[in-house]
Parts: sequence; structure tokens; C-alpha cells
Amino acid sequence: MKKLSLLFAFLLLTSCGVKQTKSLLSSGNYDEVVNNSISNLRSNKDRKGNQDYVYLLEEAFAKAKERDLNTLNLLEKDKNPANFEKIYNTYLSLNDRQEKIKPLLPLKLLNEGRNAIFPFENYNNEIVNSKENLSLYLYNNAKSLMTTSDKMNFRKAFDDLNYLNQINPNYKNVLTLMNESLSKGTDYVSVNTKNETNMVIPIRLENDLLDFSTYGLNNKWTVFHGTKQKGINYDYTMVISFREILISPEQVKEREFIKERQIKDGQKKLLDANGKEVIDDKGKVVMVDNLRNVNVRIFEFRQLKTCQIQAKVDYIDLRNNQLMQSFPLASEFVFENIYSNFKGDRRAADDNYLLYFDRRVVPFPSSEQMVYDTGENLKMKIKDIITRNTFRN
Repeated sequence: MKKLSLLFAFLLLTSCGVKQTKSLLSSGNYDEVVNNSISNLRSNKDRKGNQDYVYLLEEAFAKAKERDLNTLNLLEKDKNPANFEKIYNTYLSLNDRQEKIKPLLPLKLLNEGRNAIFPFENYNNEIVNSKENLSLYLYNNAKSLMTTSDKMNFRKAFDDLNYLNQINPNYKNVLTLMNESLSKGTDYVSVNTKNETNMVIPIRLENDLLDFSTYGLNNKWTVFHGTKQKGINYDYTMVISFREILISPEQVKEREFIKERQIKDGQKKLLDANGKEVIDDKGKVVMVDNLRNVNVRIFEFRQLKTCQIQAKVDYIDLRNNQLMQSFPLASEFVFENIYSNFKGDRRAADDNYLLYFDRRVVPFPSSEQMVYDTGENLKMKIKDIITRNTFRN
């Protein structure tokens, strides 16, 4: 019975697969039909239940080939260089489709007593010629784009050259042109800080904020420099302005409170209502937890010091020296140390509170250290601003 159920499920699955593949054929999705059919035939091409896939593969191949050849005929008559990529990819598609089917051949059509027909062609010359036409077109188009001063044109040129290098590696001086287009298409951003407060900004904080190698923000078309480099014409500048720094006084807050708790303190014999020992079925005295109430008086000390930084980030376009965008920025760092002493039984305290009994008073961090620690959080917020707000749309 179980075998019959599995067989029925398998036949149902196969039937659905064939039905879906036929639907793809009717919709003109010929390459999906080819892929589905090949996938089903690969495991057992001669199985009778796979005959539908042989017919579908034969028909889809013929229709796909006819469609591609008609497309090529139209594109080649048009003689538009912009069609070179489509022509090249269509020849590749014709060839790839054949190469997928070849390992399965021959494929038998049992009811007709013949092999399925797949009229293959040799497209090698067409692929080579169309690739050469496309390569020359991409190369000339990229060089033309690079005669302008528009960075976006250099980026388009880079994309064309990169594609050219993928289909035709080391074509002419394409690698040199790629480096040139990458350099001239890149936006260079200088970053500096500005102190508008009455406090000294720690040098190491400034250095950290300007060390953009740690931000992980440089990409193909935008590079940040914390220190200006010779020979680079910067497109934008980003100014991080410190507007206000507030540091609280060092505070020690004290509080006293009592905690009570019932704890387990060993075991004791279980007695009945008459004060006699309770015996289990093995003749042994029954033992139970000995519970008792304990309390502790806790003297808690809380060291506290805070630092707040108010800042802003300005994006400035150096081509016209105009402010593009401005983003407010705020960051806070809290130094806190809690330690406690006690009188009584420390087991009465909450379990997660016990660690405070092992702590002691520690020196307060200096104001400079507080500003630096606040700046670490500031750095993450600056990174978030840059990630969400690009210089060029």
C-alpha cells in the first residue's frame, strides 16, 4: 500500500512538471522548457515516463532556434552598432543551447521509432566576428566618452571597458583606459574637523575621526581623505563641526536598602503532625529542604559621569563652494560604576546583584578620555550619515 502511494505521488509530480513545462512552451519561454526538459532527462533519459520531455525539448529547441535566427536577421539588416551586444549574446545563446543538449544525445522517441531531431550548427565564426564587432564598438565608445570632462561619462566608459575586458581580455590598451576612467570618474572628498567649542578636542579623537580607512566607506566612485593629497582635485569636502561639549561633574550617589529572601540551608528530616519521622516505602527517613529566611542590609555606591557632544556634518560642493546638505549630530557617553558593601547574609540579595559586592571604587576618567569615548559613538553616527546620504545622486 505504501509503495502504491509513493508511486501515485511520483506520477502526480511528474504530470504536474510536464503540464507546467507545456505551459512555458505555449508562453514562448523556450529556454525554460529546454532547461526543465534537460533536468528531467538527465537522470534517466530512456524512461518511458520521460517521453513527454523529449517531445517538449525537440519542439522548444526548434522554436528557440527559429526565434533567435529571425532576431539576428533583423538586427544584422538594421546595421546599428548599438545592436552588436545583442547579436553577440544571441549567437552565444544559440551555441550554449546546443551544448546543453549534446551530452543527452541520442534521445529516442519510442512511439515513432526514431531519435529526436536537433539540427545543430557551427556558430564559431559568427561568435568570433560578433565579439570583434562588439569589442571595437565598446572600445571606441569608451574612448569617445573619455574625451569629455563629465565624471559620469568616465563611469560609463569604465563600465563599457570592464565588460569589454570580460568578453575579450587584454584587448588593446583596455586595462590602461580602465585605470584612467576609474581615476577620472571618482569623486574625491576631503574631510576635516572644526572646533566651535571652548574645549580642546583630543588629538587622537580628531585622528580617529579622520582615519577613513577604518570606516569601510570607500567605494569604486567615492574616496575619502582625512589628509589632502598632492595632485588630487577634490570635488567635495565634509566638515565635522564640534558645536558644544557638556561634561557633568563627578558624582557619587549612595543608597541603603534591605533585602529579604527565603533560602535553602541544607536538609532536615520530614516530621508528621505528631512530630514523628516520616518513613518511605524503603524504610528510610524522608529528607526535605531546610528553608529559612535571611536578610541583608546593602550600602550601594554609584559613580557617575557623563559627556555629551553636539556636532554637525556639512557637505560642501567645492566646484561652487556651496553648502549641499547639513546634518545635526549628537552623541553621549556615560561612565558608571556601581559597587556595594553589606551587613548580614549576602545570600538574601538577588543573584544578579551579587557581582556588585566584589566591585570597588575606581578612578573617574579624565574629561579628555570622556570626550574621546563619546567620539567613538560619534564616529559610528558619522558613518551612518555618509551611508544614507551620498554626495552625488
